[in-house]
Amino acid sequence: MAMAVVDSMVFLFLLAVALLFNPAASQATGYTNHTVGGPAGWFFNIATQKPSADYSAWVAKQTFNLGDSLVFNTNTNQTVIQTYNKTTYMNCTVDYDSNDDTFQYQGGSNEFGRAMTITVSLTIEGQQYYFSDAYDGTQCLNGMAFEIKVGHGIGLPPSLNQPPPPPYVEPPSTIENAESPPITVVTSSPNGGVRNSAGLFLVVSVLVMLVLHLV
Repeated sequence: MAMAVVDSMVFLFLLAVALLFNPAASQATGYTNHTVGGPAGWFFNIATQKPSADYSAWVAKQTFNLGDSLVFNTNTNQTVIQTYNKTTYMNCTVDYDSNDDTFQYQGGSNEFGRAMTITVSLTIEGQQYYFSDAYDGTQCLNGMAFEIKVGHGIGLPPSLNQPPPPPYVEPPSTIENAESPPITVVTSSPNGGVRNSAGLFLVVSVLVMLVLHLV
């Protein structure tokens, strides 16, 4: 019994060493929820004209992959803008954005500063940008913005990786079918011509014999 315990301890020790020196084996297999700004959240102090966190410094400590989520603990005094357009990000406004690559989530209202949590799933690899354009972009211009680069990781989970539905094809109208002329298919018998020729020859032969008999 004592020997079995020792063997188990040795096995666990060797397994731990193997995981320590094999980063691929110890890599997490799940997805991460990144709370933006950490405990400070996603807020802007109007009095100091500063955001509640240094978001660029926060990003530098994170690794973002497909299937992860950004969690914005905020209130209605801020907006959450997600864009893949760097020009939109640099201008701190969506007023002149004409592409389908910018999305605005709830927020941007001064009504009581109602608390809310906004979750954004990361579904596209590459560079993307986030900012608050509240107060005509003042919050963004004063540091309430950040950019991230999303890696592939283990790929999207099935819930976020559904194939698009097939395109809808409208069936033909019954009225159109009623107005369409019927299609007639003509077929011919390969022996019909032979039978017609034989009948004609027989008639001609009978007529010739009658004429010769009369003569």
